[in-house]
Amino acid sequence: MELMDELTQERLELAKGRIQEILTENSVPEPYASYFQKTASFILLALQTAEDLAEGKTEDYSLRDWQRQNNALYKDILPYNYMHSYGNPVYAAETLGEHHGRILSFLYAEIRSMIPAAFEQDYEDMVSVMELFIEMYNAFEGRELPMYHQLQQIVYWHVSDYTDMLVEKRQRAQLDPQQDFAARIIMESDLNDLRYLYRFGEYISDNELRMASFLNSLSQEEIDRMAAVYTEGYRMGFVQAKIDLSKKKTVNIQYTLGFERMIRKAVENFAQMGLQPVFYRTASHSVNRRQHARVGYFGGIPNQQFDYDHKEDSALYMDKAFVERKLGVIRTVYEKYKELAYGYAGPACVETFGEVPFVPENNEAAYRLSEKQQKLAVELANETQQITNRYIRGDDYSFTIIAFPVPEIGKNFEAIFRETMRINTLDYQLYRDIQQTMINTLDKGVRVHIQGKGKNRTDLTVQLASLKDPAKETIFENCVADVNIPVGEVFTSPKLTGTNGVLHVTKVFLNGLCYHDLTLEFKDGMIADYSCANFETAEENRAYVRENVLFHHETLPMGEFAIGTNTTAYAMAEKYGIADKLPILIAEKMGPHFAVGDTCYSWAEDNAVFNPDGKEIIARDNECSILRKTELDKAYFGCHTDVTIPYSELGKIEVITADGQCIPVIQDGLFVLPGTEELNAPILPK
Repeated sequence: MELMDELTQERLELAKGRIQEILTENSVPEPYASYFQKTASFILLALQTAEDLAEGKTEDYSLRDWQRQNNALYKDILPYNYMHSYGNPVYAAETLGEHHGRILSFLYAEIRSMIPAAFEQDYEDMVSVMELFIEMYNAFEGRELPMYHQLQQIVYWHVSDYTDMLVEKRQRAQLDPQQDFAARIIMESDLNDLRYLYRFGEYISDNELRMASFLNSLSQEEIDRMAAVYTEGYRMGFVQAKIDLSKKKTVNIQYTLGFERMIRKAVENFAQMGLQPVFYRTASHSVNRRQHARVGYFGGIPNQQFDYDHKEDSALYMDKAFVERKLGVIRTVYEKYKELAYGYAGPACVETFGEVPFVPENNEAAYRLSEKQQKLAVELANETQQITNRYIRGDDYSFTIIAFPVPEIGKNFEAIFRETMRINTLDYQLYRDIQQTMINTLDKGVRVHIQGKGKNRTDLTVQLASLKDPAKETIFENCVADVNIPVGEVFTSPKLTGTNGVLHVTKVFLNGLCYHDLTLEFKDGMIADYSCANFETAEENRAYVRENVLFHHETLPMGEFAIGTNTTAYAMAEKYGIADKLPILIAEKMGPHFAVGDTCYSWAEDNAVFNPDGKEIIARDNECSILRKTELDKAYFGCHTDVTIPYSELGKIEVITADGQCIPVIQDGLFVLPGTEELNAPILPK
């Protein structure tokens, strides 16, 4: 980290002195004085942490010392304290008033960005937040309480002033291997000494400690195998897509803390491919966040409800001017770092599963985007993707994703971990051949009919693309575990016209959120209606789905139809009772799934893709994505969410040919197509 310049140091000293005064003066009335004094104490704690790190005082910390420090920084938003935390907009509104409480809760959440800034010695970032706090405090020193609009304007102009700095830092962190804060910890630390985990500045729970300890107990051979599956899948993604990896320079590694021993080996493997690692932390400022999702590296999540409550804090300042300003910064930054962007090979992600499933509360005191702001958010996301694609072309990079369980999954953790390792290394040739048998039949169809059973109300017809030359072309991709580990699916981009019916699942977890009785109705491939049963009112349920599945779009197309074939993963889920804890990466292989949003080929539809049998997959576009040639702003939606029907809720999947013949593929949750029966072995009664 660069040394602090004189101006920043001067601003820091002035801000620190003023905040120290706030602790003892009485110029703000209660209950606001208590809020500002408590928040000032937190700011000074974060600042002291930065100073202790800079002076080397933390080098002699024991593990217990680090744990006390970590708890002091995060305890206020942990679930057992959250009911009385100013980070909770409900509590803030109750104690500080509805209008003042909501905006002061936003301020409190934004100030927590000082934690990662302290560890990275980013004093410019810390000073900007401290000055915002002081300006808000000054507004309460008058004889009358400030109006809400006055406070909103303070926030608005602060965001306007610092968008350039914050967005550039975020963009650069995603591209520049010289931003090596995390890389140095991973590659230089003694990983047997678990104190290293606390040097990231993330919340460290028992989960991360136990995960790191478990990996330390594995042999080097086991670690090498874990890393090899991950990195070889990444390399094969370039081979399968016929993209020249040798011209790439960097790989972005995204993971959860605790996996450093595997990640270190992966970095070594990537180096042999000529790639340097880029690690960036999940965003801490509302300007850079996209709802509650965490993208990058991160530790334990202190409180998912806190993240959910603040996922749309941008409602405070989201307007057309902000959108244009942020887009302008993104364009400027990409142009500034275009050589780094051209050398970017794509993300390599390690996902985890086993955490306690999260069912959010819908708190009215939390900020929510207005209808107008929702449209602006969609515009911002779409335009950002278009800018990104100019510098990081969709047909010129790849990715890989792999998942492992964490100790929080329960007493069978080690057994589940080893089962997952087995699933991640299944015989891809066996699956390739069985899936090819399935594709040969699917290619005969004009549509596919999917029907649920029992409580599952799915009744859906998916229209398939048309083949002009069946000898050289195919509709479905044969997924054999390169970018998308583990093996086990065939998928296509369906035609929208003629895709009709109802998709229903009784319970599903999408992007970390739970949905009960999720129902999506399709008309000509577009979502025409939607609902769930999480909340008491239909209005709340629709809002929940619109925010977190449709991402504020009026509608979304069906971007993918797939049939999962990994019955081994399904058997593991049933054996250990963990179906509700599996990530979509594995869950999507355990039954048919339907993605809403962009196709699997978004931004790369013109790049030819071939199956192992040499046939070209021609179903890469749909009626929305093809608009990129004439109306680019209508072609993409910036999201892709898979919804899976488990085998246990599946009545049938049948292929319907042009002459009306029905060919069954799955009946009552079992594969019945000749040549695929072997897939039933893991799920049949022993």
